[in-house]
Amino acid sequence: MEASAIQKIVENQRVYFQSGQTLEISFRIRALSRLKAAVMQYENQIAKALQEDLGKSNFEGYMCEIGLTLSEISYMQRHIKSFAAEKRVRTPLAQFPSRSYQKPSPYGVTLVMSPWNYPVLLTLEPLADAIAAGNTVVLKPSAYSQHTSTVLEKMIRDCFDPVHVAVITGGREENTQLLNQHFDYIFFTGSQSVGKQVMQKAALHLTPITLELGGKSPCIVDRDANLKLAAKRIVFGKYLNCGQTCVAPDYLYCHKEIQNELLAEIKKQIKKQYQEHPLDSSGYGKIINRKHFDRILGLMEKEKIVCGGEYNADTLQIAPTVMDPVSFDDAVMQEEIFGPLLPVLTFSSMEEAIAKIQSMPHPLALYIFTGSQKTAKKVIARCGFGGGCINDTIIHLATSNMGFGGFGESGMGSYHGKEGFATFSHYKSMVDKKTWLDLPMRYRPAKKIHEKLVRLFLR
Repeated sequence: MEASAIQKIVENQRVYFQSGQTLEISFRIRALSRLKAAVMQYENQIAKALQEDLGKSNFEGYMCEIGLTLSEISYMQRHIKSFAAEKRVRTPLAQFPSRSYQKPSPYGVTLVMSPWNYPVLLTLEPLADAIAAGNTVVLKPSAYSQHTSTVLEKMIRDCFDPVHVAVITGGREENTQLLNQHFDYIFFTGSQSVGKQVMQKAALHLTPITLELGGKSPCIVDRDANLKLAAKRIVFGKYLNCGQTCVAPDYLYCHKEIQNELLAEIKKQIKKQYQEHPLDSSGYGKIINRKHFDRILGLMEKEKIVCGGEYNADTLQIAPTVMDPVSFDDAVMQEEIFGPLLPVLTFSSMEEAIAKIQSMPHPLALYIFTGSQKTAKKVIARCGFGGGCINDTIIHLATSNMGFGGFGESGMGSYHGKEGFATFSHYKSMVDKKTWLDLPMRYRPAKKIHEKLVRLFLR
């Protein structure tokens, strides 16, 4: 799309927003209802597109994308009135008589840039939050998930006037043109390298942003963990979507005393969940494109593969793979894997594990498997990360009742539910001062009695 066309879309949305059309709660509710109806109407087309782009089965597509999207929209529909209401706060006695409150207001024209790995969920969830908060939205889905982006573009065009919600497809050129525009808020989900570029562009206009990035999320397994259950849940979280999940356990960090037993259980679970030959397993997905396929293969060291390692270059599939032993100096530990490789590293004490994780960039997620709540609380308190689970993986993001987001190198800001509404809202702090009484103590010339009253009120 030409730069002039993109600029025109942004300008039209700004005029529309300034008209006040999006401010009415009833308008926002109707918009959410249309979005929900559209997702349900296009469900089969979305599922087919996810299959073509990522090899997702209908079950996985609904469980991890369509269903969670519908859940977020429904949550917003139920709570939008309370989220959008003015929140009264206590007024200091010195401001008597007055009423103080915070009023959530939309930012205005917002940009949502979404990734390819969960192209429906990570496009439509922030869209629902932005609509609920009263913004206009320009959506930029990933060019890598081409089939899904095409369906989303058609769905949004059928559902919304482009002055309210517009979709711009394309690649790097379109991304650059969009980031050259002046938006009132930018929401980006993707890699750290592109996130830095987004932040640099946003800084030119002093535009506030949310960055949902990634990182090397550790999965810690202590010696007192339930190893059978840990293996079951680790395999589920790691190999879901072929490991192309931003909060997937990036590496396994286990106590050296249970290393062999845990590996045996993980091998059993891979066979149980993905059958003897995973590449032939029904519904097992694929890597998004050749570039990422080759990158992941480049991280595999054949001599360290203890499970899996098979791949099919024609279908871009890589079997669930475990590598052991691995050190923090190995190539597979120098970048986020974002694929079905699970490196195994060990520690001798929890203090050692904590110190190592503290020395690394803050990950998006952290998982701890242990039978000790004391140990779990220590790890959670001392390690910096976005969010996580105790004795499970990835499920902390599957709720609208708490925010999801990164920390440090893994991003900034959060969304989902109330946090999502807040992300796309500016809270105006207001004092409604009454006119029937005007205390004289703040005005010049100051008198001694006024100084005494000020000291009384402000201490």
